[in-house]
Amino acid sequence: MDHILKELHRWCLQQLSLSPADAASVLAVVSGDASFRRYYRLPLNDGGSVIAVHAPPDKEDNLAFATVQALLHKYGARVPTLLGWDKPRGFLLQEDFGDQLLLPLLVNSAAADHYYKQAFGVMLAMQRIPSEQHSLPAYDEARLTTEMKLFPEWFVGGLLGYQLDSAERVMLDAVFSLLSQRALAQPQVLVHRDFHSRNLMVLADERLGMIDFQDAVVGPISYDLVSLIRDCYISWPEELVDDWISVYRRMAVQAGLLAGRSEAAFCQDVDWMGLQRHIKVLGIFARLNLRDGKSGYLADLPLVLEYTLSIASRYPEFDEFLAWFDRKLMPLICQQSWFKDAD
Repeated sequence: MDHILKELHRWCLQQLSLSPADAASVLAVVSGDASFRRYYRLPLNDGGSVIAVHAPPDKEDNLAFATVQALLHKYGARVPTLLGWDKPRGFLLQEDFGDQLLLPLLVNSAAADHYYKQAFGVMLAMQRIPSEQHSLPAYDEARLTTEMKLFPEWFVGGLLGYQLDSAERVMLDAVFSLLSQRALAQPQVLVHRDFHSRNLMVLADERLGMIDFQDAVVGPISYDLVSLIRDCYISWPEELVDDWISVYRRMAVQAGLLAGRSEAAFCQDVDWMGLQRHIKVLGIFARLNLRDGKSGYLADLPLVLEYTLSIASRYPEFDEFLAWFDRKLMPLICQQSWFKDAD
C-alpha cells in the first residue's frame, strides 16, 4: 500500500495545482468502511483539507459514485464535491466534510428527534428528484431477493453452520417473496440505500451532509426511512419510532409522494421494508466477518436480530418463519460469543 499512497498523494497535489511544500507530506488515515474504499485526509498549509479516496476500480463502482454525486449535487443535496477522479487507478479527490458523524451526537431522544426530523427533509428532497432526470437501476424483485439470500448463505450456513433442507428453503423463499411484493407495491422513489447515522455527517453550519450514496436506486419510499429510524447501530423506544413514522408520513403526503396510502398501510410498509433490510443485513454482517475479516460488525448483530424477530412477531404471515428461527437457529446463536457477550 505504501507505493499506492505515495501515488495518491502526488496525484492529489497535481489535481490541486499545489507543490509538496503546500500540503502535508503524507496522507492521514480517516477510515475504511464496509467496502474496499479507503479514505485519507490531506491537510493543506492554508488551514484547509481535502479527502483522498482509494477505491480499486476492480472492486468498486466509481462511475456510480460520480453519477449519483452529480445528480444529488444538482438538486441541492449536501454531498461532498468531487474535485478529481483518476478512473484507471481508482483515485478520487473530494471535499472534506470533517469528522462529525451523526451517530455520536444521538445522545438522547431529544437529540435524535432534532436530527431525524432534519434528516426527513433531506430524504424528501432526494425522493422528489424526477425519475426522468436519471437512469438509476430499479430496486426490483431480483435485487431485493438476491439481498435476502445473503441471510441463508452467510448467516445461517456460514456463521451458524446450519444446513437448510429443501422445506426450509421453500419457507424462506415464501417469506422473501412476501417482503419483495410489499416493497414493490409502495411508491418508487430515489433511495440512498444506506441512509443511517454512520452515513450522515453534521457539518459546520449544522446541516446534514450525506456520504456513501453510490448504491442509490429507484425503490420503495419507506426504505431510507426505516434505515434511519431502525438503524442497525442504535435503537430507540418504539413509541418514538412510531411518532417519527407519523411525522415523516405527513411530510411525504404534503410533498405529494404518498397520496392515497393510509397510515396503517404505510406503517406496515415500514415494518416489512425493515424486515427485508434486517434479514439482508444479517447476511451482510456475517459476510463482512467471514469473507473480509471485518469482525467488528459482529457486535451489531444482536440489535439486528432484535429488530428482525420483534417486527416479524407482529404479523401472522411470519409465524412459521419465527417458529423455525426459534427452534433451529436460536440454540446456535446462543452459543456465539458475539451474542453471549452482548450487553
